[in-house]
Amino acid sequence: MNETDPPHVSESFVDLPVEVEDEFDVYVNGVLQEYPDDYQLDRRTLVFPRPLAPEVKMTKFQLIRAVLGVAGTYTKHDTIDIVYEHDGHKRVATSLKPRRRSGD
Repeated sequence: MNETDPPHVSESFVDLPVEVEDEFDVYVNGVLQEYPDDYQLDRRTLVFPRPLAPEVKMTKFQLIRAVLGVAGTYTKHDTIDIVYEHDGHKRVATSLKPRRRSGD
């Protein structure tokens, strides 16, 4: 890929909600991700070379189906968490939201 190629449509981006120091751990669906194979870092944004699905609120119809126990109520979504250190204490930022590209 050269610099004039458009970004991959399958890339996902996750903005870090806090200023993290040099080392931190990234988890997708509870699985530790390896830098640089599983993600890249662009300033305060994690860049994943694959699509990640954000959690979507259930519609009223889906909520009624869930209450009634009807199958097919849940949608696939990915959870992104980071574990980092701040002022000498371990912290966890949970349920970070993936997005496609800026403005998406």
